[in-house]
Amino acid sequence: MAKVILIQPPIREFYLTRKRTIPYGLASIAASLEQAGFDTEIIDALARDKSKVIDYPESFAHLKPYYGRQDVTLFSLFHQFRHFGYSHEHLAAMVRDRQPLIVGISSLFTAYQDQALETAKTVRRFYPDAYIVLGGHHPTVFPEKILDCNAVDFVVRGEGEASLPKLCRIIDDHVRKRPHHTGQLPEPGKLKAVPGIGFRENAGLFISAPAWVENLSRIPGPALEKTDHSYYCRNKAAAITVVASRGCPFPCSYCSVSASSSHSGFRQRRVEEILAEIRGQADEREIGFIDFEDENLTLKKDWFLELLGGIRQIFKGRQVELRAMNGLYPPSLDREIIREMRASGFKTLNLSLGSFSKKQLKRFKRPDVTDDHDRVVTLAEEFGLETVSYIIGAGPGQTARTTLEDLLMLARRRTLAGLSIFYPAPGSLDYEVCRKAEILPDDFSLMRSAALPLDHTTSRLEAVTLLRLSRILNYLKSLIDRYGCLPDPEIHTPETAGDLKTPGKGIDRHRISRKLVQWFLADGGIRGMDGKGEIYVHQADSQLTGAFLRGIQKRPVQGVRQGGAQAGTF
Repeated sequence: MAKVILIQPPIREFYLTRKRTIPYGLASIAASLEQAGFDTEIIDALARDKSKVIDYPESFAHLKPYYGRQDVTLFSLFHQFRHFGYSHEHLAAMVRDRQPLIVGISSLFTAYQDQALETAKTVRRFYPDAYIVLGGHHPTVFPEKILDCNAVDFVVRGEGEASLPKLCRIIDDHVRKRPHHTGQLPEPGKLKAVPGIGFRENAGLFISAPAWVENLSRIPGPALEKTDHSYYCRNKAAAITVVASRGCPFPCSYCSVSASSSHSGFRQRRVEEILAEIRGQADEREIGFIDFEDENLTLKKDWFLELLGGIRQIFKGRQVELRAMNGLYPPSLDREIIREMRASGFKTLNLSLGSFSKKQLKRFKRPDVTDDHDRVVTLAEEFGLETVSYIIGAGPGQTARTTLEDLLMLARRRTLAGLSIFYPAPGSLDYEVCRKAEILPDDFSLMRSAALPLDHTTSRLEAVTLLRLSRILNYLKSLIDRYGCLPDPEIHTPETAGDLKTPGKGIDRHRISRKLVQWFLADGGIRGMDGKGEIYVHQADSQLTGAFLRGIQKRPVQGVRQGGAQAGTF
């Protein structure tokens, strides 16, 4: 059998959420390739604990004033920029050792396309005999730009299960018939029959429309045995990902998977197929955490309740935590669903809110779910579940005061605030809005929230201030849950700062954070402390911090946990 290697490349970022990098999509493609008769292996560059601190890219220079100094507080943002995963050279050496016919490289997110292309270039240098294919969301939207790289032979657009097995079959047949022509492309006429294909042809390009799997039951379940389960653990038990549906029926303007984008429509898998996948993994290893990476996990009530009932049967007598980290649509959640979620292992509900502002929701093409959101928060508290409510800030046309008001609305509710800074997702309606307004970032690497990509109606200084205020707000909620009240404001003086220095005993992050937040409550200054114990003031918009303090004085901040703690002292 011909050998196909699928690669999840390294990434360069300020942080990495391990349990969300399981190469589930590659496992699904691997299963389709195995079914077609290919010997397939997944090389996951991210399945390692080590990371390397690297310099900020030149395009990130604007972030140094905001993130450039270490902050040990419990409400800090980012600091060091890192290369996560294997080096490109190590990956290429692994490929060379295995000598595959075809190498497929995942390029899901535009912000990390540089690392995908660098992987392709290095594989080509180390092992020039391989045919190199790039797939994922970025090549789907920008096939021409990917094919500008001579190291890439093909792009597949859309969902790889629909196209990669057919492309690999054509390449395999071509090499078998013409063994001395390895490296040359098969006949264009045959290649053009592959759905979702892109390649160089004579002096131009041939690019077909993206290919989608219309019936998910027609593809095999993901070959998850090919992923590195030893790395993806949580509390010594396996953390797994499940994708129970694809696509989204809603038209949200900021999303590249919405009904208003070029993505395929909303499709759900059969419950019995999902349960068989989970059962197969549970038979092989102890599972402690399942993350459903669906856009709309709870949209169809009967389907979802059947899924939860099956999960309870699989893990009868065992503890497993369930989470839907992409967010849940509040109107789809009722008392029965929330009760069953709690019984099945959910501890936290991630709620997709967007904004409380009707004007901003109209821009985002989202319905106002405020009433349903509040109803769900109340029900969650009743059933002993915590909630995180996600809003978006710094979008095109969105003002900082709108986002600040959203934060203050969340301050008054028993929920954590999840603020996502807008980035123009290629393929979304808002990407086109930004392109036409000529406010797109100059570099693809800036298409991420942490890069504060827009400097428009919300300035970058305002955006980073809102991020810090959201962290401070959640820290204040944690203090209320722990102590039953907030600490008293305290004026920052050399005397009040002196008691933070404890020679020989290291840094007490809890003590430092409480003290610095007391100073913030007094004067609005957002301070940090570096690893040497030096206190400094972060750059922040004073009008926003002042308005935040006035807002929480008018309406007290609510904790998250039911009942909270009894009033106490700090």
